Amino acid sequence: MQFRQRTHKCGELREIHIGKNVILNGWISRIRDLGGLIFIDLRDRWGIAQLVILPETHPHLAEKAKELHSEYVIWAAGSIRSRENPNPNIPTGFIEVLLDDFEVINKSELPPFEIIDDLQTSEEIRLKYRYLDLRRPSLQKNLITRHRVYQIIHQYFDENEFVEIETPVLMKSTPEGARDFLVPSRLNKGKFYALPQSPQIFKQILMISGFDRYVQIVKCFRDEDLRSDRQPEFTQIDLEMSFIKREDIFSLIEGLMKRLWKEILNIDIITPFQKIKYEYAMNTFGSDKPDLRFGLEIKDITEIVKNSGFKVFTDTFNKNGKIALINAKKCGNFSRKQIDELQDFTKKYGAKGLATIKYQNGEIFSPIAKFLNEAEINQIFEIAEVEENDLLLIIADEKHKCLSALGALRLEIARRTGILYNLENIYNFCWIIDFPLFEWDSTENRLSPMHHPFTSPNIEDLQLLDTDPLKVRAYAYDLVINGAEIGGGSIRIYDNEIQQKIFKLLGLGEDDANEKFGFLLDALRYGAPPHGGIALGLDRLVMTLVGTENIRNVIAFPKTTSGLSLMDGSPSFVDKKQLDELGIQLIKE
Repeated sequence: MQFRQRTHKCGELREIHIGKNVILNGWISRIRDLGGLIFIDLRDRWGIAQLVILPETHPHLAEKAKELHSEYVIWAAGSIRSRENPNPNIPTGFIEVLLDDFEVINKSELPPFEIIDDLQTSEEIRLKYRYLDLRRPSLQKNLITRHRVYQIIHQYFDENEFVEIETPVLMKSTPEGARDFLVPSRLNKGKFYALPQSPQIFKQILMISGFDRYVQIVKCFRDEDLRSDRQPEFTQIDLEMSFIKREDIFSLIEGLMKRLWKEILNIDIITPFQKIKYEYAMNTFGSDKPDLRFGLEIKDITEIVKNSGFKVFTDTFNKNGKIALINAKKCGNFSRKQIDELQDFTKKYGAKGLATIKYQNGEIFSPIAKFLNEAEINQIFEIAEVEENDLLLIIADEKHKCLSALGALRLEIARRTGILYNLENIYNFCWIIDFPLFEWDSTENRLSPMHHPFTSPNIEDLQLLDTDPLKVRAYAYDLVINGAEIGGGSIRIYDNEIQQKIFKLLGLGEDDANEKFGFLLDALRYGAPPHGGIALGLDRLVMTLVGTENIRNVIAFPKTTSGLSLMDGSPSFVDKKQLDELGIQLIKE
C-alpha cells in the first residue's frame, strides 16, 4: 500500500515551524466538526498535532473527512500556522496544520475503550487489548522512561569498568526461598531445568573467574503469589564486584541513583544515603523498608504498663511480648466506626486487638483508661508527645506481630489522613544494614537464611555461629526509597570452610549441599576473591521514577495477579503429543 511518508513527527511541531509544509503519519485521536471548521487530533508516539480542514476552500477534504473515525491510521499533508485559540497545556498547542490533503492508510474497528489517560475501563479489559492500552500517552511515557533508564544504566556501568555478561536462563533447580518455575527436558526425560530466580551463583562464579566487575540487566522468575508490585517474571539490575567492601557498593549505587534522578526527573538527590540498622528500623517503623518522609514513629511502652491493671498488657509482658503505640496526630475526632475499621485492619497482620486513647479538650477518652494510673498515663503521654486532639493506637502482642501490625497501621493512617498524598516529588533514600544472618522457621523447626545461604556473616560475630547463631549479623543491605525496597545485596562468603559451616547450620548435609550447590563449592576451592554485589529491581525503580503504584504500568506485557496474560491467553493447555515427548502425564485433580 502506497502512502506519503512523514516529514515531521506530530509531537515535535512548534512555532518555529510556522509556514512550513509538512506530512504527518499517525492515529486519529479525536474529530470535531464545527461546520465552518473541522478539527482532527492526530497522535503518534511523540504527541498530538491539531489538523484543520476548511470546508469553504477544501470541500472535497471535508467530504472525505465524513468517513473518518477514531484510531484510523492516516497520512496528512499541509502547512503550519498559528492557532487562533492556543492550548498551552500541550507542547504543540500554539500551532496547527492547515490540511491540503490526506488519505486513510488503514481503518480501525470501534475500540472497546477510548484511548485516553483518564480511563475508567477495568484493568482486565485493558490487559486483554493491551496493544490498544499501550497507545495511551501515559503508558508510552512510562515505557520510554524505562528505555531511558536502560541507556543510563548501560553507560554508567561501562564508565565504571563493568563487563556485561549474560547468564543462563535454563539452570539447575535449587529449591531454597521462592518456588522455581520448572522446565522439562525432552532430551533428558524425567529431568528439569529451572528458570533463574536470580543469577546469584553464576555471578559469584564470574568473580572466581576473575572478571572483577560484572553487570547485567536480567530477567528473573519466581513462582509466587502476585500483587500490584510483583510479577512472576521481573527485571533486575544485577551486579557483582571483587576486592571490595560494603561501602564501595553503597557509593557505586548512590552514584547511579544520583544520575538517574538528575537525568530523568532533573532532581538533585543528596548523598551519601542514611544508613539504618535493621533492629532500629523494625522497632521504630515496624518495617525493614521504612517510609522516612513522615513521622508516626512507634513508641515502646512495655516497661511503663507491664504492671498495670490491664490484664492484656501484663499477660503480654509475662510472655515476653511487646506493648507499643503510634500517635495518630490530630485524629482524635475519628469515629467509633473508623476505629473499628482500624482494628479490623490490624487483625490482617496478626494482631489480636487494638487499644485506643483519645485526648480532646483536656480530657482522656479510652476504654482502658480505668486500668491505668495517673503516673502510667503521664509517662505514656510524654513518650508519645501527646497534644490536643491526638489519638493513641496501642497493640500488645508477640514482638514481631506487634511491630508489623503497627508498621502497617502507620502507613494506613498516613493514607487516611492524606499525609502520603502531600509528598509528591519528595524522595527519601536509605540503606538498611545489619540484618540478622538467620531467622527461625517454625514450620520446619530449623534455621533459615534471612537473605540467601551465600551471605557473609559479620566478621565480628563469627564466634556466635557456634553458640547463638540467631544473634549473628549479616553483611547484607537493602536500598529503600519512600518505603519500597528497590534492591538488596550482600558481601558473599568466599571461604569454603565458612560456607560449609553455614550449610550445616541450615540443616544441609554435605551430600545435599553438593547436590544443590556442588559446582559453587568446587569453585570456592580455587582461590575465590572477596566479593559482593546487589540486585536492584528495575521494575520497581521505574515505578518510583514515574510515580505509579502498579507494576503493570511499567511493563509492556504484564500478567494479572493470578499470573494470566489476558492478551495471548497464557498459560494454556498443550497438546498431548508435546507432553508425551517430554514423558509427562497430567493428573486430574
